[in-house]
Amino acid sequence: MLHYTVVFLVIALISAVFGFGGIAASAAGIAKILFFVFLILTIISFLKSRS
Repeated sequence: MLHYTVVFLVIALISAVFGFGGIAASAAGIAKILFFVFLILTIISFLKSRS
């Protein structure tokens, strides 16, 4: 899942460089959501492995 976050972040950066503001904002938003989902799943996995 972290891989997809990086992919969308790269897409956002490339589209921002070329001036596609709408695509860049959408890709950055998706990357942010995926990062937080990854973070939450990582924390849940860590807490389950400790018990």
